[in-house]
Amino acid sequence: MVQVRSYFDESIAVEDGIGRRHPMVVFGNHRLCAGHRLAVQPMPGPHMHSQVEINVLLNGTMTYWLDGGLVRLDGDQFVMFWGMAPHQVTEASADAQFACFYLPLAMVLALTRAARLRDAVLRGGMIAARSVEPWERHVALRWRRELMSGDEALEAVVRDELVARLQRLDHEGWQDLRRAAAPASAAPGFDVERLASLEAMTRFIGEHGLRSVQVGDVARAAGLHPNYAISLFRKAFGITIKQALTRHRLDAAQSLLLSTELSIATVAFDCGFGSLSSFYEAFEKRFSVSPASFRKTMQQRGHPASAAVGGVRGRDAGYEPPVRMP
Repeated sequence: MVQVRSYFDESIAVEDGIGRRHPMVVFGNHRLCAGHRLAVQPMPGPHMHSQVEINVLLNGTMTYWLDGGLVRLDGDQFVMFWGMAPHQVTEASADAQFACFYLPLAMVLALTRAARLRDAVLRGGMIAARSVEPWERHVALRWRRELMSGDEALEAVVRDELVARLQRLDHEGWQDLRRAAAPASAAPGFDVERLASLEAMTRFIGEHGLRSVQVGDVARAAGLHPNYAISLFRKAFGITIKQALTRHRLDAAQSLLLSTELSIATVAFDCGFGSLSSFYEAFEKRFSVSPASFRKTMQQRGHPASAAVGGVRGRDAGYEPPVRMP
C-alpha cells in the first residue's frame, strides 16, 4: 500500500495561472543541485522538469510511475532519467531513503564520451548501473552535503565527479529498467558549443510550451535563426521542435488527466491545443487510447494520482498500463 505522509515539495511550479496542479516544475533555478530530503515521499501527482535526475537509493524500496510504466527500485541502486517524461513516486517503504540530484541538461548533453548513455536518457529510459559499490552511498551523501553548502568551488568539484561517474557508468555497462529506450538515431557529434542554446530551447518548451508558442518562438529564446535551431535541435534529440512541443503538451495533459477532475476540454486548452479535435487526434496517435479511456482505465487500475478523481488508491501495484513513449 502507498505510505501516507505529509508531502514536502521542494519544486517551484512554472505556471502560476494553473497553480500547483501544473506538472512542469523547476529545481534549484536550473543549477546543479541536490534534494534536501533523504526520505522518499510518495508524490500527490506526476510532475516534469527539464533537468536530468539521478537517484542513489540508500535504503528501502520505491516505485516510480514513469510516462505510463511502473518501475520498482529495491536495494542499493544508482538510476538516472530525464525529467521531461512525466514521473511520480507512487509507493515507498517506511525506511526508503535516497540521495537525489538534478543535473542541468547541458551537463548531460556534453557527455560526448558517454554518447550511448546520453542518448538512452534523452529517449526516455530509466538508466540503472548494473552494480553499485558499497562506498558509493557515502560519496552520494558527500555530493549532497557539498551541493547544499552553497560553495561554488565545491559545486564545480561535484560536477566533475558526477561527469566522471557517468562516463564510468557508460563504460562498465548499464540497463534500461523500462526497456523502452529507442535505438540511438541522433548523430553523436553535435556541436557541443551550442549546449547552452539547446538547454535554452528545452527550458523554453518546458516553461512556455503550453501557451500559443511556435517554432520561431523557441528559436528566439535561444537567440538562433529558426532554420538553424530546427537543425540543431533535431540533430541533438532526434525529433523536431514541433514534435517536442506536441510531446510536452501531451505529457502535461496526461498528468492533468491523472491528477485532476478537469474536463477533457479544459485539459486540452490548458495544455496549448487550439482545438479539442486536434487534442484527441494527437493523444490517440501517441498513446493509442482516447483521453477519456486513459483516465477511466487509470482510475479503475488504482493509479495513486487518480484516487482524487475516483480511483481506488494503491490497488494492483504491479500494473503497467499500455502507454509508451514513442
